[in-house]
Amino acid sequence: MNKPTLYLDAVQRKNSNRPPVWFMRQAGRYHSHYQGMKQRYSFLDLCKIPEAAADVTFGPIDDFNFDAAILFSDLLFPLEVLGMGLQYVPGPKLDWHLTDKAALSKLNLQKKTTLELVNEISYQGKAMSLIRSKLAPEKALLGFVGGPLTLFYYAVAGSHQASTAEGGKGLKDAYAGLSDGRYEGFYQILLPLLVENMCLQAASGADAVAVMDTCAGEVEPALFREIIVPTLHEVLTQFRRRHPNTPVVYYSKGTGPTHWQHLHSLPFECLGIDWNYPIVNALEEFGDRWSIQGNFDPNLMILPEQACMKEIENFFEPVLKLPSEKLKGWVCGLGHGVLQWTPEQNVRNFLKYQKEVFSK
Repeated sequence: MNKPTLYLDAVQRKNSNRPPVWFMRQAGRYHSHYQGMKQRYSFLDLCKIPEAAADVTFGPIDDFNFDAAILFSDLLFPLEVLGMGLQYVPGPKLDWHLTDKAALSKLNLQKKTTLELVNEISYQGKAMSLIRSKLAPEKALLGFVGGPLTLFYYAVAGSHQASTAEGGKGLKDAYAGLSDGRYEGFYQILLPLLVENMCLQAASGADAVAVMDTCAGEVEPALFREIIVPTLHEVLTQFRRRHPNTPVVYYSKGTGPTHWQHLHSLPFECLGIDWNYPIVNALEEFGDRWSIQGNFDPNLMILPEQACMKEIENFFEPVLKLPSEKLKGWVCGLGHGVLQWTPEQNVRNFLKYQKEVFSK
């Protein structure tokens, strides 16, 4: 069993202490520790050299004292081992895309076993074990993978944003691929690899594994229910059979209650949400079903210090009025990743303020 921590208690909705806090992309371009590492390593090396990945992961833990560490890695590595190639120039670039159903035959699972493929990302397990061995017992450790929908959008469009996907044309093609057989074919190939990837992280010391679905909001709720939810159910069910005691976080960007109502049958513990739905409402309306992770707007973190501090105070004011029972399942953090130009002092102020107001 995983040792109790603030984070695990919150994920299991039984935390009676201060809510834990961690940020998506807390180890990243905004942080001087990461920038120092980038002087010596490429992004791929930072992910694939276990010692380097562990070092980057510890940067924000040592500096800001977050309550949870998250493996420094990237969600696109399953696409790389499936044979799509992967470069960072500086953003991710695949060698080719799933432009039609025939392209599915080029994916490596047609040629290699799942265990051969997962062995190609064994560096994640080695990094996770290194982090686990050095992480203070009161800190939790998270792993993560991309959701099937998000990985499919990248496989087709090379991005999850219209601005970097051929002016949006790629996203339209990815959407079309949900009903022309490409998503179904891709998913059947991806499924065993994705499950093994999650299991690798759990077996290597992850206290929880997050499924990051940054493209979830690209699909309207009805199609999400009919096509995406069943594939999520299969991934999570297979993982749960292997690791029944490892909680799962499902983060879906760009969604709200009309999407979330279709998730009730899925075996996960924590719902991660973006900043477009008030955290108080999410805790009140959905906190009896899941723990809730989020959801301060990361765009506010790049404001000048005093303006950012005012937004932080505004964010916590309604939360502090909630009954303590409603806060037992809150994992405090951002609604998405820390942006590149975020001042470190704003991160420091957020954590300092959060810890102060919950100690009163």
